[in-house]
Amino acid sequence: MKCAIEREVTSQIEPIPRDFIESALRADVADYTFIPQQYLPARSHATRYLRRSRASTRLCVATRHARVSLAAGAAKFSVSRQPKERMGSPAGITRALRCLHSKLTTNNERPLLRLFSAKAAAAAEPRKTCLYDLHVDHNGKIVDFAGWLLPVQYREAIAASHQHTRTHASVFDVGHMLQTHVTGRDSGEFLESLTTADLQSLKQGSAGLTVFTNDQGGILDDLIITKDRDDKFFVVSNAGRRNEDTALMLKRQSEMKAQGKDVNIQFLDPLEQGLIALQGPSAATVLQSLVQIDLTKLKFMMSVETEINQKRVRISRCGYTGEDGFEISIPGTDARTITEIILENPDVKLAGLGPRDSLRLEAGLCLYGHDITEDTTPVEATLLWLVAKRRRAEANFPGAQRILDQIKNGVTKKRVGLTLSQGPPARENAPILTAAGERVGKVTSGGPSPTLGKPIAMGYVPLELAKAGTNVLVEVRGKMYKAVVTKMPFVKSNYYTDK
Repeated sequence: MKCAIEREVTSQIEPIPRDFIESALRADVADYTFIPQQYLPARSHATRYLRRSRASTRLCVATRHARVSLAAGAAKFSVSRQPKERMGSPAGITRALRCLHSKLTTNNERPLLRLFSAKAAAAAEPRKTCLYDLHVDHNGKIVDFAGWLLPVQYREAIAASHQHTRTHASVFDVGHMLQTHVTGRDSGEFLESLTTADLQSLKQGSAGLTVFTNDQGGILDDLIITKDRDDKFFVVSNAGRRNEDTALMLKRQSEMKAQGKDVNIQFLDPLEQGLIALQGPSAATVLQSLVQIDLTKLKFMMSVETEINQKRVRISRCGYTGEDGFEISIPGTDARTITEIILENPDVKLAGLGPRDSLRLEAGLCLYGHDITEDTTPVEATLLWLVAKRRRAEANFPGAQRILDQIKNGVTKKRVGLTLSQGPPARENAPILTAAGERVGKVTSGGPSPTLGKPIAMGYVPLELAKAGTNVLVEVRGKMYKAVVTKMPFVKSNYYTDK
C-alpha cells in the first residue's frame, strides 16, 4: 500500500508523467530501476527528503535507504546512505520535482531516470574487463568509461597511437561491450521484432549493423547481429546501454515465451568472455599467422569460430576505426595470453579509448548517447540504410509509422559532418549557426583529426543546411569559427570487401 506522502505527491504532480514521479519515489530496489513502469518493483517506500542543490538542474531524491543525485541531461548518479531523521514535506517534494521536470522538458530531453539503492551501491562501482591487469602492467591511463575501468591511452600520445593504427595495427580492449547469444526456433523473429534488420536475408556466417528502435522511431542502441544459423545469433551491443538492452530483450523474451515461442538468451559475463579489436592495415597479416583458416575468404562483416593458441575464439571482420580489422571474442581465462601473443608482433601496439574515438570520428561512425539517441531516428541520423527494404515493406518494426513517414515526407534535421579550417576543435554541444549568425543546431561529437591535421565534428542541422559544401559557423568558447558541411567519412574507409 502506498503511504500518505507518496499518495499526496503523486496526486499533486499531475499532469507530469507518472512514470517520472514513480521512478523518483521508488529508489529502494536491489538493482537498476528503469521506466517504463513495468520495470518498477511492487514494493514502495516514501521519499523522505528531496532538495535542489546549488546547480539549478541537479536534484537529490532520497529514501530511508539511499540518496540519489540526478543531473538533468546527464547519466551520472551518486548513491549514499541517508540519515533517518531527515524529512521533506510533500509540498517541497512536489516543487522540486516540478522544477527538474520543467528543466528537462525545456531542454527537449526526455526524463529517463536510473535509480540505485544503497544495496546496489557496491555494484555501481566501475567494473573491470578481463584485461584490466594487462592495461595496468602496460602503464595504461585508466579512466571510468560508461562504468568500466579502461585505458584512455598508454605511454604514447593519442595522436601517435591513432596514426599507428592507420599505418600498422593496434589492439583495443572492447570487453566492456555486451555480448549475447540468442538461440531457439524463434530467435530470428525475436531479434527482428526489436530492430530494423532483415535477418531472414542475412547469410549464415554474416553480420549486420542494426538498431533497436522505440515506438516513436527513436534509436535505443546500435548493435551488430551475427547469424550463425537460422536458430542461433551472436549480438554485440554498447556497454553504456547494457542495462537498457538487457531489460529490453528480457521483456520481449517474456512476451514471446507467453505466446509459446522458443527464444533463449545468454548474456556473457565480461570477466568470462573477453572481446578485443585488432585494427589497421597490418591486422590481417598479423592474425593470419595465428590461425589455420584462410582470412582472405573472410570478408567485411563476416564471422567464424576457429582457434588461436588452441583456444576456441570467434573472429568477426569488423571494427570501429574505418580500417580493416577484426573483433575477437575470447574466453576470459585466455584473453590476456592471446592478446600478448598478438602483441609479440612488432607491428602491433595497444591502443586506448582516445585513439578509438578519434578514429571512429574520422570514419564518420556514430557514438550512442551523443550522435544518436532515443530522440533521433535512423532517417535523421543519416542511417536510413539500416532500415531493411523488406522491413519497410512489411512496416512491422518498432517506430515504423514515424520512420516510414519521414522516408516519404522528409525530416527537419539531419546529421552532417563539419570541417573547420582553423581554430580549436568544436566539442559536443557547441552551437552551430548559419553564416548570418542564427543558431540552428549543435555539435554531437568533435575533435582534432590527426590524419587531416584540422578539427572535424558531427552534428545536426536543418535540412536546408545539410548539403555538402554549405558554409556555417561554430561557436567555441564564445568565439565564432568558420566550418563547412562535409561528406562523411572524413577519411576513406579501408574495409576488406569484394569491391
